[in-house]
Amino acid sequence: MSRPNILLISTDQQRYDALGAAGNPHIYTPHLDRLAAQGTRFSNCYTQSSVCAPSRGSLMTGQYPRHHGLWANGVDMDPRQELFTKVLTDEGYDCGLAGKFHLGSAFAGRIEPRLDDGFRIFRWAHDPYVRSPANEYHNWLRRTHPALYREAVVDRERSIDALPQEAHYSRWIAEETIEFLAHTRDRDKPFCFIANFFDPHHGFEAPERFRAMYDAESLPRPVTIEDELATKPPIYRQESAKSYAGHMPGFDDYTAEEVQEIIAQYYAMVSLVDEEVGRILEAVDREGLAEDTIVVFTSDHGEMLGDHRMLLKGPMMFDCSVRVPLIVRHPGHVPAGHVREELVEWIDLTSTFLAAGGSQGLSRAQGRDLAPLWRGEDWEDRGWVLSEYRDGCWAYDPPVFTTMVRRGSWKIVAHHGRPATDRARTGELYDLAADPQELHNLWDVPEQQEQRVDMLNFLLDVLVATEERSRKRLAPF
Repeated sequence: MSRPNILLISTDQQRYDALGAAGNPHIYTPHLDRLAAQGTRFSNCYTQSSVCAPSRGSLMTGQYPRHHGLWANGVDMDPRQELFTKVLTDEGYDCGLAGKFHLGSAFAGRIEPRLDDGFRIFRWAHDPYVRSPANEYHNWLRRTHPALYREAVVDRERSIDALPQEAHYSRWIAEETIEFLAHTRDRDKPFCFIANFFDPHHGFEAPERFRAMYDAESLPRPVTIEDELATKPPIYRQESAKSYAGHMPGFDDYTAEEVQEIIAQYYAMVSLVDEEVGRILEAVDREGLAEDTIVVFTSDHGEMLGDHRMLLKGPMMFDCSVRVPLIVRHPGHVPAGHVREELVEWIDLTSTFLAAGGSQGLSRAQGRDLAPLWRGEDWEDRGWVLSEYRDGCWAYDPPVFTTMVRRGSWKIVAHHGRPATDRARTGELYDLAADPQELHNLWDVPEQQEQRVDMLNFLLDVLVATEERSRKRLAPF
């Protein structure tokens, strides 16, 4: 079989349940639902971190954050790190990217350093907000909608999040992807193209047509119970009061009605992306590429969205923060309409892409090829997933470090103390079979101390099991 094309479509900050196909009856995602019906959906996919850069670093290198070194937002990836797209390029693929990359700091207009990434087409724009000569979205907006560019970017008189769809960042991502599929790809090679949407990342605002799809008051309220945070680590009360280590408003700053409006806007952003993904998939069909292309849809991490009385992201390891959508379609190879419930990780995608391309490269990649799962072959179920947070967003004082392991239906989150940080050592323990919404922390429950110790020991074993030991042993000494 010839090597397939790879089309990776990723959003930013999309929860696992922000998808109709995942059983959410309140959100409108017909194109993604159809993609799920045409392929296989993985219902338990976890990212390697709860924030952008460490998670994206894991996808591109196939390694856990403590190994690839991109431990926080605002950190530059070590330029010596090898990326899977570079490997594919060296082995004959035509690679391209449109949108966010975030393997380096792009704060306050800084241009994210270009790596040896293998991309022949590189249409970078970290976000729609910050002006930068390298922001390709702004360059496109200036060419195609000069009046809107001046209003939204230059004069800041208009919200760039709520621009009409034809001028929106999400439309630009779709346009760049369609341009690649229809015109600029090298037709003599298989391709790997990454379309990195920014939505449904905050700020919480969408074009009016999509916002009008939702009645905020009819949407479900955030998942929480009275005094929930009293039994949880103190950092969560801090995050409930102010997000991002005090740099942004917290859940407590909003009325109940305002939180519902945030949820409605978030859903609207997802629906906008859904429609643009639909346009990309139409282009795949129009170009006759569907049979030869693996299409993957996923997201880099989730969003609290008011659950547990918190917003945005940070050290939180709830499922709404680290569990993401994952859909894989490849007609004739990936079963249509299937749902796999095995615990899988984002680094498994790296290994899956390399295996699909027939590559033996990237020896330090730590994930596993997912293809045996959909081919019905033997696949030893890992049975656990690992996510790491190392003060990875806005810096806290003292720093916050958390490590999450889910094993079967149990989840443990270690909130590390000395010598890692001067914060008190504490944690979380959840029985997801009995408490799937993670409302009841069993960490200090006397009857669960044996389970807590067992899970902490298992977490230590996972950390050892996932150490980087790719270098070959040559001899006993």
